[in-house]
Amino acid sequence: MASSTGLLVVSNIKHLGKSLRAIEKYVNSLYIHLNVTGSTSTTSPVPPPPVWGRLISQLYANSSSYVGNQLDLRVLVSPLRPGASGSLKLRQPVDLIFSDAHHPELCDRLRADLNISKPTIFLEDSVISDLGAQQDDTQPPKVYPSVVLGGTFDRIHLGHKIFLTQAVLRTCKRLVVGVTTSAMTKGKTLPDLILPVEERIARLREFLMDIDGTLQYEIVPIDDPFGPTQVDPDLDLIVVSAETLRGGQKVNEVRSAKQLRELEIFVIDIVESNVHDGIHETKVSSSNTRIDLLGTRWRRPEARPQLPPRPYVIGLTGGIASGKSKMGERLANMGAHVIDCDKVAHDVYEPGQVCYTRIVQHFGQGIVSADGRIDRSKLGPLVFADPKQLQALNGIVWPELIAEVNRRLDVLRSQADVPRVVVLEAAVLLRAGWETNCHEVWSMIVPPEEAVRRIIERNKLSEEEAQKRLASQVPNSKIVAKSHVIFSSQWDHEFTQKQAERAWKMLTKELDSCQSSL
Repeated sequence: MASSTGLLVVSNIKHLGKSLRAIEKYVNSLYIHLNVTGSTSTTSPVPPPPVWGRLISQLYANSSSYVGNQLDLRVLVSPLRPGASGSLKLRQPVDLIFSDAHHPELCDRLRADLNISKPTIFLEDSVISDLGAQQDDTQPPKVYPSVVLGGTFDRIHLGHKIFLTQAVLRTCKRLVVGVTTSAMTKGKTLPDLILPVEERIARLREFLMDIDGTLQYEIVPIDDPFGPTQVDPDLDLIVVSAETLRGGQKVNEVRSAKQLRELEIFVIDIVESNVHDGIHETKVSSSNTRIDLLGTRWRRPEARPQLPPRPYVIGLTGGIASGKSKMGERLANMGAHVIDCDKVAHDVYEPGQVCYTRIVQHFGQGIVSADGRIDRSKLGPLVFADPKQLQALNGIVWPELIAEVNRRLDVLRSQADVPRVVVLEAAVLLRAGWETNCHEVWSMIVPPEEAVRRIIERNKLSEEEAQKRLASQVPNSKIVAKSHVIFSSQWDHEFTQKQAERAWKMLTKELDSCQSSL
């Protein structure tokens, strides 16, 4: 495996693509040091940091077309500050230094600063510097003592890096960042996949300290769109994206009403996404990042030594109308043996079964249809209208249901040709605690409003009745917390199919790897 972290000295932005393609096989993350005081103009003064804004944004934006998101790039800002002559200090240990031109003195100094014993890898032999040609206008942009910005900052991506770096470039002392809490993220795409605010703040601080450790960072959670801007008198500049410019203007309206001086506004253009499928947003965004997590390894499965390795049991769950039955069909078409617990439950409801007698005794003969079977359309309203009645039904059915499921699993394990993968499709999987019977949990989620719409359409219920059905389910947040792979059927069937195929391919590869290591 390649060394994990490198540092690239960039003197020629035109060589960036070639450099990154040469480097990506060596490292997973890469710091970029812009050689602004390098070999060709050592007597020239270093321009103020904002001058490099356009170049750095271009560098980040172009990088995605060279190596996609395989490399975690971080452009260092602190060396761009006037008088920055001290030793370079980085949060992560660096294993290798690369340079796109032959600058032995600079690279030797960086190697000493970072305590690297390995020699520098020079990607070009000639000394070429075109950084000056990439600078912004001749009039240096202004630098401010206190700059503020805000956002969700869920999993730092390319757009975030540009946004944050532009703010850092315009700050000479203090950067205030408001990070939205769950109170402000409910309307986002796949909100249950957004990292906790504490984790987002920690990752944000790491990135900022990485690119420039010379500033004072105040990163705070915010429950409203204004955060510190409505009370802090010392702020000078607010950084916004083109689509949130109105929000920046609203901040000034609030500040003016509170007799606080208005902030200057710096607007950053959004970064266009290179995916155009009608599902992803047209800009680079956290929403796209979360969409791309669907059907991938959300978290590693816990060890289940009590379970036989074959068949590999996947618990497939999700709320009502989430599309889990259709996902079960997809996985069956790919080769999984599916046990549908809803169908098994029908069997244990049959006359003559233990459950049948106990259910009728508890709920009365009124739930029995003319053919002697339990009528679920009569039983449903009774249990969904009263949580105690639902609990009573579950207490009767769940033990018998899991006993029957385990019996069927034992039959499969006793066969000469044991299925490689069994999918245990169960809406109650997590509520009943059956995840311990599975090697891992795959789940389906849809927004609550979409689930209600589907329940009304499919079950011909009123909105109130649909809401009651939904309220009896495990919420998406708790499903996500116990899942290892997550799907969402809120888009078209084709996109859900792609999620299933991605997950199945991943699982097959993992099982093949485990088998080959035995």
